[in-house]
Amino acid sequence: MALRQPVDAFLAEPGPLLDVRSPAEFRQGHIPGARNLPLFSDEERAEIGTLYKEAGREAAVLRGLALVGPRLEAMARELAAVATVSPGLPLRLTCWRGGMRSASVAWLAEQLALPTLLLEGGYKAFRHWVLSRFERPWPLRLLGGRTGTGKTDLLLELERRGAAVVDLEGLAHHRGSSFGGLGLPPQPSSEHFENRLATALTARQGAVQIWLEAESAQVGRCRIPGALWRQMQQAPVLEVRRPLEERVNQLVRIYGVQEPEALAEATRRIGRRLGPQRTAVALEAIAAGDWPSACLQMLEYYDRCYDHELDGHSSRPVELEDLPAAAAAELLLQRGLVQRASSAGGAALSQPACGGAGGR
Repeated sequence: MALRQPVDAFLAEPGPLLDVRSPAEFRQGHIPGARNLPLFSDEERAEIGTLYKEAGREAAVLRGLALVGPRLEAMARELAAVATVSPGLPLRLTCWRGGMRSASVAWLAEQLALPTLLLEGGYKAFRHWVLSRFERPWPLRLLGGRTGTGKTDLLLELERRGAAVVDLEGLAHHRGSSFGGLGLPPQPSSEHFENRLATALTARQGAVQIWLEAESAQVGRCRIPGALWRQMQQAPVLEVRRPLEERVNQLVRIYGVQEPEALAEATRRIGRRLGPQRTAVALEAIAAGDWPSACLQMLEYYDRCYDHELDGHSSRPVELEDLPAAAAAELLLQRGLVQRASSAGGAALSQPACGGAGGR
């Protein structure tokens, strides 16, 4: 019989992770790193669920066996192929509640002498675990700055140098503005964003600081969980400042390679907030391929939004003029403004710097 483990122990185990729920369930959210090996298709799952409600458990089980029976050999071969990649390690299996679906696949694996582990409580228990992560206190630090200051690039360079970083925009596949999804993969569901975020935080557990970008409560359509968002609102902020020309060049580098019509559509989406005159100038610049002029129109709007969000919050400004992300990361570490994950020293960010603009 397959061993059942609670969430923490199950996640800590090595071995391939297989989610045997239907494709639609998997798309909505799953344990990061899992591979979908559905026991039933979406249509089959719906059929069996309806049968269970109308005719009872026995009828549903018999229908499930009839549907799966012809596919047992193919599924067994797939289990064996997965196990071959990680010889000697158990197949970690999960379904919604850790019930019949994962137990059935575990039985099939055992016929091939493949070791298995089941997640006690299934994906439902994992979701409870995810939400509980956000209620815990975390040593958060925020990297702020106006649009185009290269915050994400800087965070990634800090991470390469040993700082504990959670890349919210990377997890959400979105840069946060109306233009933020251009050139990136489709966004995950908010549920799966939470799964990825909780897993990333847990992987950095024990760090003296965990750095995130100062974001709005929503990154594209992915919402930052309320409990974590409240912690972010209280976290110290390091505000990156760069000259306007550098910021424009950064935005041109990112967005100048995108399709003009996609840029125009993103501009029209915020046309009411930009105002008719600024929107018209931006659209004309996009049509002419004048990316710097288009960016300047956007920055006038986004700078006002950012400054409004910062109002009433304390921050410590740092000037990074003419410093590429790698050099800027080295500077922040040398000054002790950012600590490596296991570092004990460093300059405190809990108090606002004299003369600094407030901000989150």
